[in-house]
Amino acid sequence: MEFTYYGHACFAVKIGGKNILFDPFITPNELAKAIDINTIPADYILVSHGHSDHMIDVESIANRTGAKVIASFEVHTWFNNNGVSNTHPLNPGGQLAFDFGRVKCFTAVHSSSMPDGSYGGVATGFAVKSDDGNFYYSGDTALTMDMQLVPRFADLNYAVLPIGDDLTMGIDDAIGAAKMVGVKTVVGVHYNTFGFIMIDTEDAKGRFEQAGIKLLLPAIGETITI
Repeated sequence: MEFTYYGHACFAVKIGGKNILFDPFITPNELAKAIDINTIPADYILVSHGHSDHMIDVESIANRTGAKVIASFEVHTWFNNNGVSNTHPLNPGGQLAFDFGRVKCFTAVHSSSMPDGSYGGVATGFAVKSDDGNFYYSGDTALTMDMQLVPRFADLNYAVLPIGDDLTMGIDDAIGAAKMVGVKTVVGVHYNTFGFIMIDTEDAKGRFEQAGIKLLLPAIGETITI
């Protein structure tokens, strides 16, 4: 699978010729100022929750590309009322089949509200199962025992996990999450964007390595193959 990192917790995975974009937050991110969102391809956009640092660029990208937006019922409804019509609700426990594979929604332990302060439903994560491989994006979350349910859905190739601490899991809990979902490869996200979530990346890699897990930290704009 081709994995492209766009900064913070925004990334895209190319599966079966389709571009799946997650949690687009690019234009306000100073670290991602070299990224032109008008060039980002998207067939689907998966949104984990309503905080602006996970969805601020959804409307622009979705309306330009025609991508279908997948999110919790409350986030889906909010987008319908704010200029994005091609959406589909997906709540924890539910799963959907697409032309690239199957997506199942899992609970994340995190807050969620929309940019206007309205209720954003529960925060979520997603597991994707496809002929090209399987992966789990936890979304913003604490370590939770519910992660034990993810391997029942798919035998994962890798997981995408927040590692910045303070607002989400930190390094130690992300290592615990990786063990719980049964992966030896993790892509770290949600770190070093703001003062709250600054980490020592070399220390993080070392601690993952000591646990027998490879931590990948691609540069913003970089595409890697996993």
